Amino acid sequence: MVPENPADENADRSWMAEALTEARCALKIDEIPVGALLVSPDGRILGRGHNQRLHALDPTGHAEIIALRDAALRQKNYRLPGTTLYVTVEPCLMCFGALLEARVETVVFGIREPRWGVAGSLYDLQNDPRFPHRIRVREGLLAEECRALIQSFFRTRRFREN
Repeated sequence: MVPENPADENADRSWMAEALTEARCALKIDEIPVGALLVSPDGRILGRGHNQRLHALDPTGHAEIIALRDAALRQKNYRLPGTTLYVTVEPCLMCFGALLEARVETVVFGIREPRWGVAGSLYDLQNDPRFPHRIRVREGLLAEECRALIQSFFRTRRFREN
């Protein structure tokens, strides 16, 4: 998971820290705390997102989708080649499909999602030769922070329900 260039590793950690900030925004509106950040090849933030399914009454309101929509509007193009998506949790099937459509180059995620994740957990879509576009995937960046945020959310939710 570690980039070859230490400067890249520092940038990756910084971007994932921003994705964690987005995840905390989801937490503030009582959503599952997942955050995403789409970054251009030259290091500009193109889009941000955090889960908003309940808040927006939108089944597609995942952090990755929100970040892609934000970036596409800013770029005035639904194709976002050369970009990197930083997301706190492994993308689901819907989100990975949208990332393929947008031609995102790389996905960097914090923790696996064994029930819904398709970048190595439930499925391994980035290595499926049937797709005309391939997405590079790196995992484990700031995993402990990402895991702690999710676990804290579900611990609190279970406590409230009991």
